[in-house]
Amino acid sequence: MSYTVTIKEEISKIKSSNSELIAELSGYIRNNGIITNKKVTMTTENKQVVNHLVDSLKDIYDITPKVEIIENLNFSKNDLYQITIEDNLTKILENLGIWDNNSKYLGTVPNYIVGGNEEIRAYLRGVFEGVGSINDPKTSRYHMELLINKSKEAVFVQKLLNIFELNAKILSRDKGYMIYIKEAEKISDFLKILGANKAVLYFEDVRVYRDQKNKTNRLNNMEQANIDKVIQTATEQLRDIKVIEDNDGVMLLDDKTKETLEYRKKYPEASLKELAEIISLETNKPITKSGLNHRLRKIKDLAERFNKQKTND
Repeated sequence: MSYTVTIKEEISKIKSSNSELIAELSGYIRNNGIITNKKVTMTTENKQVVNHLVDSLKDIYDITPKVEIIENLNFSKNDLYQITIEDNLTKILENLGIWDNNSKYLGTVPNYIVGGNEEIRAYLRGVFEGVGSINDPKTSRYHMELLINKSKEAVFVQKLLNIFELNAKILSRDKGYMIYIKEAEKISDFLKILGANKAVLYFEDVRVYRDQKNKTNRLNNMEQANIDKVIQTATEQLRDIKVIEDNDGVMLLDDKTKETLEYRKKYPEASLKELAEIISLETNKPITKSGLNHRLRKIKDLAERFNKQKTND
């Protein structure tokens, strides 16, 4: 079962007031229904959503919509359910704020349908049940989307989402508009708004795990980068030492720098900080990282003089 299916099943079981059910039905039918003068048809693969819609229509309008299984053209193995409303069609569509008093389609739902926060949440539940999806955070990138046919409805739904500061955006598609959210925290907030509490817990558990894993990977990468840098620096210093020794140039160094040369050869994998600590401990002569770097610079300068001399010869 997909993550989207589990969310829709969870929110379709929420106990709602009549005003919330009206808002939810309005959001669903506006975005999932095919509306004519004679009937409204809606399709879904989710049996729980079907049961919820049928029960809501019975409770509020005392009708029993027709439900049938039709051919699924989306190459899905799941059954595709079609719900048809024919009885009291004008009354229902006017009451849901989909038609006006002259049976004309309203571009946006009237304010009284979404008059309070609970009704707004219910309307968004209906929209999501009809045309929404959220990627499973365990298997894919964070992404929530609503696919909406009409431009006015898309802008309206975006405004409703952004009442809750979800930073929802719209993209134009060939067959409509996609409202989407990509920020993990905002998607989690959206699930809370829908009332999908179990889905929120799952989402947050996965998000925390992924964030911790990413943090660990970043730290490991940083550590590896530091190790690589230490090895590269030490290799260059050992190369300089070999140049000096091949040219019998060790005697040109002062005693402290000679000492550093010997310690670098003895501890080739030590970082500059580690090498300074080792020398300080073993010689009982404290030396800072900066001081050690100054000595190693003398070694490098001498090696460069020998290399330059060899090039001129």
